[in-house]
Amino acid sequence: MRKSQRDSVNRRDFLRAAAASTAGLVVPPSAAVAASAKGSRGWAAPPLLKPVVTDGEPNVEILTVDHPGSDFMVDVLKSLDFEYLCANPGNSFRSLHESFINYGGNRAPEFITCCHEESSVGMGHGYAKIEGKPLLVCVHGTVGLQHASMAIYDAFCDRVPVYIVLGNFSDAAVRFGQVDWTHSAQDPAAMIRDYTKWDDNPASLGAFAESAVRAYKIATTPPTMPVALVAGHTLQEHPVPGGAGLSVPKLSITSPPAADDGAVAEAARILVRAENPVLATDRVARTPAGLSAMIELAELLQAPVIDRNGRMNFPTRHPLNMTEHAASTIAAADVVAGLELTDFWSVVNSVHGQVYPETQPTIKPGTRLISITANDLFMKSNYQDFQRYTPVDLAIAADAEATLPSLVERVKREITDDRKRAFADRGAKIAAAHRQASEAQRDAAAPGWDASPISTARLSMELWAQIKNEDWSLVSNCQFISRWPLRLWDFRKHYHYIGAEGGYGVGYGAPASVGAALANRKHGRLTVSIQNDGDLMFAPGVLWTAAHHRIPLLILMHNNRAYHQELMQIQIMASQHNRGITNAGIGSVLVDPPIDYAKLAESMGMHGEGPIGDPQDLAPAIRRAIEVVKRGDPALIDVLTQPR
Repeated sequence: MRKSQRDSVNRRDFLRAAAASTAGLVVPPSAAVAASAKGSRGWAAPPLLKPVVTDGEPNVEILTVDHPGSDFMVDVLKSLDFEYLCANPGNSFRSLHESFINYGGNRAPEFITCCHEESSVGMGHGYAKIEGKPLLVCVHGTVGLQHASMAIYDAFCDRVPVYIVLGNFSDAAVRFGQVDWTHSAQDPAAMIRDYTKWDDNPASLGAFAESAVRAYKIATTPPTMPVALVAGHTLQEHPVPGGAGLSVPKLSITSPPAADDGAVAEAARILVRAENPVLATDRVARTPAGLSAMIELAELLQAPVIDRNGRMNFPTRHPLNMTEHAASTIAAADVVAGLELTDFWSVVNSVHGQVYPETQPTIKPGTRLISITANDLFMKSNYQDFQRYTPVDLAIAADAEATLPSLVERVKREITDDRKRAFADRGAKIAAAHRQASEAQRDAAAPGWDASPISTARLSMELWAQIKNEDWSLVSNCQFISRWPLRLWDFRKHYHYIGAEGGYGVGYGAPASVGAALANRKHGRLTVSIQNDGDLMFAPGVLWTAAHHRIPLLILMHNNRAYHQELMQIQIMASQHNRGITNAGIGSVLVDPPIDYAKLAESMGMHGEGPIGDPQDLAPAIRRAIEVVKRGDPALIDVLTQPR
């Protein structure tokens, strides 16, 4: 620590003025050292911090650092090719913050200002599902981590890599007061350890460098998940020791674990010889290559595909897509191949009942089950996201996307001319059933077309009519609007759909949509989100982030003025208890007063329009909002909707 020879006049003047204004409060360093040494059994602080006396200001001393540890940390983190850093500012990573924006030039990564830690991680969640790599999130101490924890859990359940750097005042002797104490911990990552893949608390800059690179490798190796790295206050703010010999380790991305040849050959034989094989998918297609491989495998076998829609695994209008006839398709199967299924059990079983669950298989006796999933390579015990145990005939512990190319080649070798003819006949029947299913979905969307509040089917189709010729990306969950987009739109590309929350934590939708839109921005895609009303109210400040950073995103509010999932549960309970549903809205509806989401958006600097209850007014509003988004700004339309 010393007074830099390169100090500018502005910096010197600023420091002198700041020090002079508080000179009466400054304790001379010699007195502070003496006080701390008293009763300390001979321990004295190491001579790392050296005072600098400013010109013309006697008795006023300023400490400056030319090469803080945070500069080296930035060098390490910049080597990992992060595009963005999402954070709500906090003093436990203040030195890193300053180093990123000044030493690092606020480029690669660029600081994205967030209003809540849950939004920071949620943005990272959505971004990674579009871009295929993590962004960086900085979190402030224990309180920031508690705010972020729900979003971390969602990403963990969704098998999405988010890279978290957690600030901490680990050395109690250098905490400045009550806030530092309450925001610090001995083991700060302990609270999220059960729902992250890996964490570390490095004690030196050299260890930080190695752990930072290791964390990136672990996060991005399937099954991908969040990781956390603690950045201690002293590592950040103390100067880099002279002659430390620090270096930035080389990052070598780990190849995804693919299945061995014997297991692939056995799976291919079973599939080719089956009369009615079914391919069930959930999170296969992390990349466009995964989507292409799924299409090739299905077409080789002329086998129906049931998509659980954890990712965009298979085109919705492909003639082999039988998702909307899943029950009958599974019931007729003699082989079910589950590819990165989160919940294989519910694919081949059903649950009924009220107080006590009643289960029964949905497959016929003798149906063979094949599982290919990287989830078998990683398991934790406390949080129960791994679902019911499913006995299978062939369990392949490998990444399905990485395994698909070899499985495709092996299937090609197994297929004979006789099997090709049988496959062609099977494919024709599946295509006919697909056409019937598509017509049925269109018929189901018609009732209530002109109703007010607006039906979710019409909301979905009015949006589709105006984006279908664009390069579009839907970045919101479809479950709470009866899956109408997945039932009616033409999903063909990897980024057309990114799946749902993972842990079904409310508050995911808006931040993940903004993060996905951030990833889509450089590709020029029109990013759209159908946003649940209650979900937005968890952290609406992310709308300001979208406006401030000019992240183009079109949000259509699914404003049914309730936490409708929970409202239905109370109705079920009230009926089960024989009390009627008259009071079911208490505690579950968002009325009196109703929330004006258009004004909320406008208050954050976004284009806002609505509330719209007349379906005739919806198309013009969407058109105006799309013009705003194409100019590079976010826009929100508040749509009053039916419950589902």
